[in-house]
Amino acid sequence: MLLKQVLELFDLLDTPQANGEVIKELMLARGVDEAAVETVTGPKGSTDCVKFLIKGSNGKSSGGTAPTLGIIGRLGGLGARPEVIGFVSDGDGALAALAAGLKLAEMHSRGDVLAGDVIVSTHICPNAPTQDHFPVPFMDSPIDMQLCNRMDVDDRMDAILSIDTTKGNRVINLNGIAISNTIKEGYILEVSNDLMDVMTRVTGKLPAIFACAQQDITPYGNDLHHLNSILQPATATNSPVVGVAITTEQAVAGCATGASHPQDVEVAARFAVEVAKGYGEGKISFYDEKEYAHLLKLYGAMNRFQTFGDCE
Repeated sequence: MLLKQVLELFDLLDTPQANGEVIKELMLARGVDEAAVETVTGPKGSTDCVKFLIKGSNGKSSGGTAPTLGIIGRLGGLGARPEVIGFVSDGDGALAALAAGLKLAEMHSRGDVLAGDVIVSTHICPNAPTQDHFPVPFMDSPIDMQLCNRMDVDDRMDAILSIDTTKGNRVINLNGIAISNTIKEGYILEVSNDLMDVMTRVTGKLPAIFACAQQDITPYGNDLHHLNSILQPATATNSPVVGVAITTEQAVAGCATGASHPQDVEVAARFAVEVAKGYGEGKISFYDEKEYAHLLKLYGAMNRFQTFGDCE
């Protein structure tokens, strides 16, 4: 279980002084191989973008051949100070991704070394702005999505889990987690059977899948409605991306405080850890490569949906 990691990180993140250097020091002390922090500034403030590498026994960073998993914590901010005080619901994605990274680092330092490399990235902002959104307000971000993607998405990631609070909607309504279809180069592919198997094992329940529309896999800023930012990494990579949504029965605003459920964040983090184990060993696939090749042959590339289309 990862409750210890979730609670330890929550204590560090639920403060106006939350910053990337504090998290970097923790991760290095617990066993990550590489850690980076970069403070980036946008029109609405600044945030600390963090990235951590946990090397695998056959990882590409050491000359091996095992695929690299990316775990991205998507969010606008950890807090909406000074408008509201405390850790906001929107911060759960960062908390879950960092908890997964912390657990993997501790496993590595104790001798449980995965086959493939794992890269964890997110950003840390305790005072992000908010924005209007139906049916409940969203958190905004101090930096735009294009910059956020450039910081979060790494070319070394062969597949990506994008973890995001997904509570402000009427599309998926359950307490826990849900996953998306696999998104790759503008295509909404089948839901991965391997990932559903992991989800069933981790949750002890039937798999929960949230619906995604074509608009959801297009870039922010094109004047189309998006469920939220969970699938935005798919606009910045050709690697397969799967959203891991932390969800609730009732719509909850991203800027709401007191709305983080540690057991649900823990499940999302534990799911990511279990996927990392199997993915590096080649036991988990995000999509059927033969099926995808046949799609391309029949219908051609769909990379247009990774762009702003005719408004570019």
